[in-house]
Amino acid sequence: MFTGLIEEIGSVLGIDATARGTQLQIVAPRVAEKIQIGDSIAVNGCCLTVAAQRGEQFTFDLLEETLDRTNLKTLRQGSRVNLERSLPADGRLGGHFVQGHVDCAARIVRLENKGAHHRLEIELPVDFAHYVAHKGSIAVNGISLTIAEVSEESFAVWIIPHTRSQTNLDTARADDLVNLEFDLIAKYIERMLDRHFVPPSLK
Repeated sequence: MFTGLIEEIGSVLGIDATARGTQLQIVAPRVAEKIQIGDSIAVNGCCLTVAAQRGEQFTFDLLEETLDRTNLKTLRQGSRVNLERSLPADGRLGGHFVQGHVDCAARIVRLENKGAHHRLEIELPVDFAHYVAHKGSIAVNGISLTIAEVSEESFAVWIIPHTRSQTNLDTARADDLVNLEFDLIAKYIERMLDRHFVPPSLK
């Protein structure tokens, strides 16, 4: 479990196909001091397990589904990624409940300066649109954000200067892919309603 509060922006050293599958290598000095092999880290909001570590560098093994579902497949050497360690049982929840299970990657429609703040608009895949609600929570590249606007094809969030400067949204551009994880509570409600809903034709 994560909170959506980014600890550090890591830099990709490489993403390579090996005999063991695809491996992602990242350097991040602050996070590296506090982790060990086997720990869970959200990378752009995607929960990954540390497979190897050497100094400030650590390595993850990536599944094919992870590459298919997330924007990790677009990473290159030098790419910047948001990092968050998993929440300890006695930790303080400062964002919202984030599982690190990315639902999909979606395209940035536009990122606009609005005075000191920024408006980020992201396309809304139709299969996930029912999870999005005005003032609801969403994780974008692992960042806990509040939905400010919803339309049929997109949604928008507002980014304060601190959030932009402390995450990889500082280099985001239109058409970039961002990872989306929709609110966990909405998914449970959907599941419960599906189990108890009886179609009118069967009543």
